[in-house]
Amino acid sequence: MTETVSMPTQFPIAASARPRGVRRVLYDTGYNLSAFVIALVAFVVVLVDIALGVSLSILIGGVLLIPVGVMVARGFARFERIRMRGMLGKEAPGPRYLCAPEGSGFWRRMLTPLRDPQSWLDVVWSLVGLVTGTLAFAVAVVWWAAMLTGLTYWFWQMWIPDNPDDEGLAELIGLGSGRTAESLLNLAIGVLLLVTLPFAMRVAALIHSSLASVLLCSRAELQDQVVRVEDSRDAARLAEAESLRRLERDIHDGPQQRLVRLTMDLGRARKQVADDPDRAAATLDEALTQARETVAELRSLSRGIAPPLLVDRGLAAALEEMLTHSVVPVSSRIEVPEQLPPHVETAVYFVVAEALTNVAKHSGAKSADVAVVLDGGTVMVRVEDDGVGGAHPAKGLGLAGLRQRLSAVDGTLEITSPEWGGTTLVARIPA
Repeated sequence: MTETVSMPTQFPIAASARPRGVRRVLYDTGYNLSAFVIALVAFVVVLVDIALGVSLSILIGGVLLIPVGVMVARGFARFERIRMRGMLGKEAPGPRYLCAPEGSGFWRRMLTPLRDPQSWLDVVWSLVGLVTGTLAFAVAVVWWAAMLTGLTYWFWQMWIPDNPDDEGLAELIGLGSGRTAESLLNLAIGVLLLVTLPFAMRVAALIHSSLASVLLCSRAELQDQVVRVEDSRDAARLAEAESLRRLERDIHDGPQQRLVRLTMDLGRARKQVADDPDRAAATLDEALTQARETVAELRSLSRGIAPPLLVDRGLAAALEEMLTHSVVPVSSRIEVPEQLPPHVETAVYFVVAEALTNVAKHSGAKSADVAVVLDGGTVMVRVEDDGVGGAHPAKGLGLAGLRQRLSAVDGTLEITSPEWGGTTLVARIPA
């Protein structure tokens, strides 16, 4: 039996919308103030639990305190990811934890968390998070207290005893003496702290959340990358298998049948040469026609594998040649560099080819627009028509296979196709 991993599903991975303006300052402040309280509780509970487990490890029951402490650390780690998503609007993916196989014994289920690297990262976070949590809490308390004190000093200074022998801050730095000078100085300090408050709260929150991201989310991001690579590999295999099946079917239904007929025509012509030369000549003409049609069909099939023009002259030339043979009038905008990775060029070519095929067969469109541009490090393909709409990958139409082909190159496909509103297909392929 092999170990399995589990993805926590209690909480969403996607980050909420990042707050702006005053809400952002308040959210950052709340995050900083609560960081110390949560970190202190996590530090005490996890440290005491694991310390007791280690010290009592000579007893059978004492050993069980260690995995309990690890599971408690997991809980605090999950809660911190929720805080990062909800209060800071950051993406905080949850990792896949190692789990014992179904039907495992008690001891294996209890000790499996100790073999999970992420579990120990959660423990480390529960211990060292107190440092950055204390820093974030201190910055928030000091900044807010000093700001409010400076902004309101002019009001509550009247209750401070006025001792002529006392020197205020304004007098010490040479700005004058008296309540007015002291009030103006404190007001200036308060205004300065108010202006810098968003920056201070953001920096304090980033310090604490950055450590949390490294310890609690970096492994999850690596696991997600591995999953994406595996999915891309599987999609590439499925796309290749589907292409081979389609090619085999096309060859069987087209050129193979024509070649069989060509063989029969040539055999019949050989028998007719001596007895009926005119009839043999007509049969040979039919065989010649069959041969030409077979060559044309094989050439068409070869374009479906790797268009010669795409290999010889590049993507732009191959697309232009394709658009000239489109059944539906097409306006185009093709702005791509001459040199792109071969798999990117092939993917772009097939996206446009499949999209135009669907436009011709299913949309009833009178015109279409094709745009292929390089946007940063991504090739964006946009095909838009004025047809009947209603296209969806679930309906077939080649869109499901196209999405699968794009997944093999880490691409994405978006389809907007309202009923009677035309269809817009947008594909993005990393270059």
